[in-house]
Amino acid sequence: QVQVVESGGGDIQAGGSLRLSCTVSDMTFNLANVAWFRQAPGKEREAVSCMSRNVGYTYYRDSVKGRFTISRDNTKSTFYLQMNTLQPEDTAMYYCATSYGATISSTNCYQSDFRWWGQGTQVTVSS
Repeated sequence: QVQVVESGGGDIQAGGSLRLSCTVSDMTFNLANVAWFRQAPGKEREAVSCMSRNVGYTYYRDSVKGRFTISRDNTKSTFYLQMNTLQPEDTAMYYCATSYGATISSTNCYQSDFRWWGQGTQVTVSS
């Protein structure tokens, strides 16, 4: 059974940085598409950033472009979300997800494509 464990959330002031990590086990990780989603209270879950298995395609939602960076280390079966210049509107529960099959482009990343999900890590940005 694929296991997905994320870490790295916390409380931070606006303008600060955090790095989220997501480690995957029991999966051929170099074949995995990976993604970060978030859900703020009272709002729907949304895609933040996604990366295809061959790093050929990455997606960022407009509000995080230039501030967040997704990356992966296949040797560690781990992927990351570096979040810089955090803003209060980035406050949410962040979830990592992975799947062998997913449609990822620079403009689209679909939640329904991702089969395995982490438990979520809270990011709270205060002004």
